[in-house]
Amino acid sequence: MNADPLTDVLESAREAGTSRLSAANLANVLGLQQQDLATIAGVHRNTLRTHPESPRLQAALRDLMRVVSAAVAVQPDLERALFLIKNHPIPAFRHKTILQLVQEGRTEDAIDYLESISAGFVG
Repeated sequence: MNADPLTDVLESAREAGTSRLSAANLANVLGLQQQDLATIAGVHRNTLRTHPESPRLQAALRDLMRVVSAAVAVQPDLERALFLIKNHPIPAFRHKTILQLVQEGRTEDAIDYLESISAGFVG
């Protein structure tokens, strides 16, 4: 294992032999069912298998990696960072989780929130 948890996640999420992210690998890393990942990405579940190169899917996977990167900056323990992304309700966003924000297309808001925590803002 690398000393940088993000490098490990990125490598585990890569589709072997390509420069793409693998939906199946990223679902596994995040502890999500592929159907749930398809829902977050806004694509049909078959897209994960039949069209892994789909620009919409790849953009969603990159957004998830950006959120993981921001979460790891806040919480270097990868398991805790993933727990934060999936389960922590955020009062400022009507108690939605970071993953729910990403699903709504609000990745920038999620990252801004994580960066504000990283900078020490707690309110």
